Amino acid sequence: MPGMSTYTAPADLAPTRDALAEHLTGLRGKSLLIGLDVDGTLVDHDGRMSAPMQEALRAAAAEHTVVIATGRSLGATLPVVEAAGITRGYAVCSNGAVTVQMDPEADGGHRIIDTRVFRPGHALRTLRDVAPDAHYAVEMADGAFRATQGFQDASFGVEAIESDLDDLLDLEAVRVVVHVPDLSPQEFSKVIADSGVHGVEYSIGWTAWLDMAAPGISKASALEAVRETLGIEPEATVAVGDGFNDIEMLGWAGVGVAMGQAPQGVKDVADVVTASIYEDGTVLVLEGLRT
Repeated sequence: MPGMSTYTAPADLAPTRDALAEHLTGLRGKSLLIGLDVDGTLVDHDGRMSAPMQEALRAAAAEHTVVIATGRSLGATLPVVEAAGITRGYAVCSNGAVTVQMDPEADGGHRIIDTRVFRPGHALRTLRDVAPDAHYAVEMADGAFRATQGFQDASFGVEAIESDLDDLLDLEAVRVVVHVPDLSPQEFSKVIADSGVHGVEYSIGWTAWLDMAAPGISKASALEAVRETLGIEPEATVAVGDGFNDIEMLGWAGVGVAMGQAPQGVKDVADVVTASIYEDGTVLVLEGLRT
């Protein structure tokens, strides 16, 4: 479970509340689907969730369908769902490649209802040629990770099994992670552009970090499947996020909300911008939806 912290919000959030109200007030009283990113949206980049955030999440989950939508694997997502007190509902993991339904009667409190796999061998061979010093990890449908030497990350949710890159080429994956420690995001973006990698979807995050999934798979595609299953109207959807892997989700939602610390490219696709994670910006959104 993420560590808890208490933030003191500044007193100058009235303009942000007013901007949010313009987009959210009309949704009050409706049954909503709310898609929420995790890192930088529900927890800070040290993994801490504030007490007001936890309270707001539980209140929202009691009134609406809250879907945790994250690049994290299932194993790293479930502790956040637990912290949020969401015992029924859905979680979208691995940037849309894995969708789970929360059910306290199911084994482990959840069941996997959808996985989208692909074979990343061609992309990995291409990237190996242009980024020979990169670290690689492959997430498989059962939640296990295999990674090249020395590559472990908390977002995996499990300890990765050390493997040679050649052994990763023929695996069936739900997600592939590529990390180049010595490159800036801008330099890495150029490497990816020059590589001509195709046939997979990818997004580059705050660092030189690349996530790849099956073609057409994103948080938005998984959320849309949940929306259709539940019969919720497209305009009765809200999404909050702060990263480039949230862009499709923010564009998909009836109201897309970018966090205050999000890069400008993310803010540009959002309908409205809330406060930062350190000012409990997501709490402001959920409070704006409360009846």
